[in-house]
Amino acid sequence: MKILCIGRNYVAHAQELGNDIPTEPVVFLKPSTALANQVATITYPSFSNDFHYEIEVILRIGKKGKLINKANAIEHIDALTLGIDFTARDKQDELKKKGLPWEKAKAFDESAFVTNFKSFNEIDIIKPIYFSLYKNNDLVQQGDTSLMMYNFATIIEELSKYMTLEAGDLIFTGTPAGVGSCQVGDVLKGKWFDEEMFEVKIV
Repeated sequence: MKILCIGRNYVAHAQELGNDIPTEPVVFLKPSTALANQVATITYPSFSNDFHYEIEVILRIGKKGKLINKANAIEHIDALTLGIDFTARDKQDELKKKGLPWEKAKAFDESAFVTNFKSFNEIDIIKPIYFSLYKNNDLVQQGDTSLMMYNFATIIEELSKYMTLEAGDLIFTGTPAGVGSCQVGDVLKGKWFDEEMFEVKIV
């Protein structure tokens, strides 16, 4: 199982961090050891002083594929959920200034939080998926999938040009504007439309 992530997929988020708007999907990976699956707590990393949340819609791949055509891409999804791409923003900024890869800031243990998956058959992905994140009961992020620069089918087609997608692979599809720091003791809650999907505490 691998974790594939799309960066800067929402214009407002790219702009809030002062990044260029990409002309093709920005791709990075996290190892399987980054996965924090349905846990109640996330440990604040010792190497960071600016630990950020980024809520995202996540796809789970259901069947193996390579060079997948956009027209058939949706057939490769078997479930969706919400999760958080945790980022050591200070470490990422330091690496970006040096022109170095982001893995130290993005691929550490517990940096890929996911909650319970919803079966693909339960979801009409033709319509926008509305999602939001609350920190200590205050709304900090909200978005919907119609605002993505690259939709699910385009993401799958693009990723499968370069690597084989396998059953169980997870794809983080990008975060909307509103990312920010969290501290020890903060409680993060994610909603799918009006349904609360998760609650996780930073320790």
